[in-house]
Amino acid sequence: MTGAHEYRIGIEWTGNRGTGTSGYRTYGRELLIHADGKPPLEGSADPTFHGNAERWNPEELLVAALSQCHMLSYLHMAVRAGVVVTDYTDAATGIMQQEGLGGAFTSVTLRPRVVVAEASMVDAARAAHADARDACFIANSVNFPVHHEPEILVAADA
Repeated sequence: MTGAHEYRIGIEWTGNRGTGTSGYRTYGRELLIHADGKPPLEGSADPTFHGNAERWNPEELLVAALSQCHMLSYLHMAVRAGVVVTDYTDAATGIMQQEGLGGAFTSVTLRPRVVVAEASMVDAARAAHADARDACFIANSVNFPVHHEPEILVAADA
């Protein structure tokens, strides 16, 4: 399948505390992210930037998107390689360097923990991470390195 794919997202600022943006500390950073057919996702800024720690911030969502994209690409590559994955978790970390008012991510490290059905699948399971890295649309769209530190376990030993 090839071609362009369009993703429509709506953002609704809900942080007006009555005086709008009359001052830097007078408004909330709360927002809702909307997409057709899905429940709204509650977002805010990182607490460092006066955001609500109970809501998702854009930096977390970027790291989550990279982790989720890799997982979905990996599961597809596992099927293609004949690897039966029985469990998959990730403990991803993103590093952002702030420079004055702006900044940028310098890296993201994914730490997938994959459980496979049989010991004979371990090598192919490890190799499928490289194919997944190449297939992940999100990782191919960022201008910083996305590192992978996979751990492959066999179901009988996990």
